[in-house]
Amino acid sequence: MTTSPSSSPVGADLALAAASAAATVLPSVETLTAAGAQPGGPEATAGFAGAVVADLDGAHVGRIAVLVGEELTTALAASPIEGLDLAAAVQPALDVVAATLGSVALAARSVELDLVASDLGPSFTVVPLIGSGISAAVLMQDQLLDPRPEVEPVGVLPRAATGSTSGSTVEEPVTAPAAAPVTPLPRRGIEMLHGVDMEVTVELGRTRMTVRDLLALTPGAVLELDRAAGSPADLLVNGRLIARGEVVVVDEDFGLRVTEILDDSAAV
Repeated sequence: MTTSPSSSPVGADLALAAASAAATVLPSVETLTAAGAQPGGPEATAGFAGAVVADLDGAHVGRIAVLVGEELTTALAASPIEGLDLAAAVQPALDVVAATLGSVALAARSVELDLVASDLGPSFTVVPLIGSGISAAVLMQDQLLDPRPEVEPVGVLPRAATGSTSGSTVEEPVTAPAAAPVTPLPRRGIEMLHGVDMEVTVELGRTRMTVRDLLALTPGAVLELDRAAGSPADLLVNGRLIARGEVVVVDEDFGLRVTEILDDSAAV
């Protein structure tokens, strides 16, 4: 009888370690914990809202996937930041899974949920990521979890002949070179946006004027705004209202003390 890697202690531990690494970087409003590894099948995608897969390159070649719930897909759809799709947001999680498995994740891509099982093939392992419920899952092809070593272990190799004495060959032990240190993989996805400049505007109020009135403006003219005195000012990022606050003076410069962070329903 053939034993799947996920059913062996070594394979299951490796799958759990890879999923635990993904849980630390996958975007989520709550702490995620990797549950036990289990054999995968077409039903593994039930209850999820999106899927991202990536091919692995390096010591182990194969394919992995991350399933996410509606919370992340909805947050991305409502984000004011354009150009950040599900694949980019999940890429860091795929990177750490690949690193745990001893490989490198190539570019992630979003796929339809009903295609995930066929993309991974007939034999793969699923590790759910648990928050208040099953918030996500990490899927790995079983070949990536095979506990059998693919290369000779580092250590003493067969002795090499160095000469002969009285007709016999003298062999000396040959030591294999030490493994090269593993270089941490760079973070991608949301982390790539940390250095992006965004235009932040504080708006005291607005008014409408005819072209005639605009042309009649002179130094000293007073414009009446649609905001009562003492009302909070609006904080806009790239034209989107995200907060309100009160105007203050900081070292002879104007500033804004934020008093309210707005959600999507209030940011109108």
